[in-house]
Amino acid sequence: MTISNLNNHPFTSVRDLLRYATSRFNAAKLVFGHGNNTALDEAAYLILHTLHLPPDNLDIHLDAHLLPVEIESILKVIERRTSERIPAAYITNEAWLGTYPFYVDERVIVPRSFIAELIPTYLSPWVINPEKITDILELCTGSGCLSIMLADAFRQAHVDAVDISHNALAVAKNNLETYDLQDRITLHESDLFNHIPNKKYQLIISNPPYVNNASMAKLPKEYLHEPTIALTGGNDGMDLVKKIIANAKSHLTPDGILMVEIGHERAFAEAAFPDLDFTWVSTSVGDDMIFLLTADQLP
Repeated sequence: MTISNLNNHPFTSVRDLLRYATSRFNAAKLVFGHGNNTALDEAAYLILHTLHLPPDNLDIHLDAHLLPVEIESILKVIERRTSERIPAAYITNEAWLGTYPFYVDERVIVPRSFIAELIPTYLSPWVINPEKITDILELCTGSGCLSIMLADAFRQAHVDAVDISHNALAVAKNNLETYDLQDRITLHESDLFNHIPNKKYQLIISNPPYVNNASMAKLPKEYLHEPTIALTGGNDGMDLVKKIIANAKSHLTPDGILMVEIGHERAFAEAAFPDLDFTWVSTSVGDDMIFLLTADQLP
């Protein structure tokens, strides 16, 4: 169905449009992974968001009859997602990590960090006394989502959030204001450690660009809408990771911790640092996504 004949349709209910959207997404072989994992989940999210309905109340609205203007709005969203292959988060200007919603647009990567799973439990068991964490550094903050979650969890801490992209920091500023955390999170435009406060941190957290060149060349169209600078990590994906590991120790307290997310690049990480004794942190997708190093393990 094209934009020119959006008004010529047999749809009346949410159920009708959910089925139609799911079929369109499957037929177009869309790629998911920016918040939803299936065509059905993506269709439900986009429909409910367009109708200004809560994302967890699909069942009670399935057979609701829709106004023509509502149907037209939903069909336009379905068409845009299908024909332009834009991630849903850029269509809605919204991305969720756990229970936290964030504003996003194409100035930042769509948040999807597995570090977010670890924050509600205060990075246990590696952080023994969460109330004693006073200084946290997040490198490559993007939309600011992890810094916001960290500040919310570690109530005694100040967070320095760093990104090289001025545009990304503008999005992060928007999110900080939404959560009213301007006094507890400071944004820094910096290439990693180059322009950060002269202090020691108990936690350094990063979800840096880590996609290797071979994988970058094969990315689906959905991922090409994201800023390349937020994805590409060089030939082996380790360009920024090497810089982080090389410089982290001088910015950590003696009992400090470095935690870095590297996606599916564990083999490259271990090849790049054969002498480091990584601790691989378990998440919902396995034990290969995030490594942890203590200050005394770092070079």
